[in-house]
Amino acid sequence: MSIIVQKYGGTSVADVDRIRQVATRIMRTRAAGHDVAVVVSAMGNTTDELLSLAKRVSANPDRRELDMLLSAGERISMALLSMAIRELGGDAISFTGSQSGIITNDRHVDARIIEVRPFRVQDELARGRVVVIAGYQGVSYRREVTTLGRGGSDTTAVAMAAALGAEYCEICSDVEGVYTADPRVVLGAQRIGALSYEETQELAEAGAKVLNAQAVEFAKEKGIAIYARATASALPGADPSVDGTVVRRDAPRTPGTVAGVASEHDLLVLQARGTSATLSSLFEMLDKRGTAGKQLHVAAFGQGCDGMTVLISRENLHDEERLRRDLLHPWEWITGKAERFSADVALVDGLGAVSVVGAGINASYVNVRRGTAMLADGGIDARGVATSSFRISWLIASGQVDEAVRRLHHGFIEQNQPRVP
Repeated sequence: MSIIVQKYGGTSVADVDRIRQVATRIMRTRAAGHDVAVVVSAMGNTTDELLSLAKRVSANPDRRELDMLLSAGERISMALLSMAIRELGGDAISFTGSQSGIITNDRHVDARIIEVRPFRVQDELARGRVVVIAGYQGVSYRREVTTLGRGGSDTTAVAMAAALGAEYCEICSDVEGVYTADPRVVLGAQRIGALSYEETQELAEAGAKVLNAQAVEFAKEKGIAIYARATASALPGADPSVDGTVVRRDAPRTPGTVAGVASEHDLLVLQARGTSATLSSLFEMLDKRGTAGKQLHVAAFGQGCDGMTVLISRENLHDEERLRRDLLHPWEWITGKAERFSADVALVDGLGAVSVVGAGINASYVNVRRGTAMLADGGIDARGVATSSFRISWLIASGQVDEAVRRLHHGFIEQNQPRVP
């Protein structure tokens, strides 16, 4: 039998009734003749509640202990779902990330999967069992519990699908796939039938919440198709793009057109000027603290002075107070002396970003100019612009992000972009 990997997000398992509905859908998949491995997130807002609890105890919680705490949410979901499957007459067994063979690097809070050893999962599938796996977590080579950052259950699912040689990986949530923008912000947002790996990864990096960027990276490397669908939808048919979104190597779209608009509301911008050695020490500090940056820009000003800008998402930054202290106060951990670091360092608050994504949109500067003009017409001042092969991002005031999304969606998608079926 072919193997199907299904992932169910927090809203899909938010309470007992929804867990029973998910169990019923899994049993239908099993009845259709598939072996099924299931990855689950924590119930509802459990992760946020656990994080809030940690913040009440410590303004700067230790990252290792935070992982020990946050990984508990998925273990609750996996056990309850396994019980629900058994109540329907199925045979299920639950595994934590470490028990299912998810091996990560040694970073806490935002670890990356480096290997999957799914031997126990394969053994249980061969016995005819449904295997329910705790998403978002793994174990490092030092045998430490780690978590994968926001959206990490997607990564668990796709990595497991690749390791098992699954037919496809189904990502189930409360929305019917990937939309051209957040439907809560843009009433005219349209479901996208198919996306390329690159477009999906750029949307995820730019803030779209339906799929995780590292998950798409795994899928691209192994050629695994991802079906993003609603939990309440039927099982995928011959054409899964009809009622969901298929992420695959090629997508039927005219090159140079915008596939979607994504955004982030809460970015912290780190700016520094100093010698190259000084900035190198700054990078060292960020690495030792496990502070990941989304974008990095370095420029040489001459006379031995360089400048850099790093964008940091607050989503996985759980010890901002400590970061500010390390940046703006004496750095004994580097020099061994109580002396102020010699760089001119600043942290800029109150910023967000809005991005348009599509293959070939940066073949010229036309789309950069068009997007900047659309924002300016709405009184939105771009504080910075960054591009990649598939993306244009504008740095703007966080309070203007939703309006910026609506303007770019209207100008690039609703008005000017013919949809290709």
